[in-house]
Amino acid sequence: MAEQHEDESVWPVQGQIAAHLRDGILNGDFPPDSRLPSSRQLHERFGAAAQTIKNAMSILEREGLVYTRRGAGVFARQHRQRTMVPASYKNPPTDGGKYQWLTVNEEKGETPRSELLTVEETVPPAAVREAFGLSGDEKALLRRQIMHLGDQPCELVEVYFPLDLARGTPLMEHRKIKGGAGRILLEAGFPPLRCVDKVAARWPTPEQAKALRMPTKLPVLRQFRVTYSVDDRPIEASIMAKAGHLYELEYDF
Repeated sequence: MAEQHEDESVWPVQGQIAAHLRDGILNGDFPPDSRLPSSRQLHERFGAAAQTIKNAMSILEREGLVYTRRGAGVFARQHRQRTMVPASYKNPPTDGGKYQWLTVNEEKGETPRSELLTVEETVPPAAVREAFGLSGDEKALLRRQIMHLGDQPCELVEVYFPLDLARGTPLMEHRKIKGGAGRILLEAGFPPLRCVDKVAARWPTPEQAKALRMPTKLPVLRQFRVTYSVDDRPIEASIMAKAGHLYELEYDF
């Protein structure tokens, strides 16, 4: 007997099937090269027509999670969901080294790189204004970049700085900063002493979906971080949109 599911107008059956199989692949319940449930099994569970099941498999194929063997079925593809440890990126290098995100991923055998998109003074979003104590029309410095692992974009990063800290420093220049922007603040006497993260799953904005080349309708992890320094002064606020099918975050309490 088919299971009862939510109204199809809220969540189409093909999306339910794709979500069920995606979760199993990412969790390891369907190891690489293991055969996924057959169309008959999925029909029995979801009450879905053959075309609906085929559509679900097409979604997973576009996401790079499955492959088909003619006459044998659909199989799980090798997929690594990167585990990121945000606390390991808090302190900028003091030895002239690279930004920690690059170093950590290189140690994992990845080929990371960053692409600086914009550097501009702008009125920041409400959450950033609240963190910095800005009025409605006050501006902050924005440095926007996109992070890549190999040829795949994986994270769109917007980092805001109070203008009184940024002016007269390399933060205002349209160029990459060795060791990351946090190194400039550290050298100016504002070390990162405390960070507060808020993480939520959201549908990507059109800009995020385009920048991250999202293959299907997948959520992103939105990480909002405020970094505090001496006297608990906020010195940096970041909005990081991470491709949800590529990332998971690890916090060690």
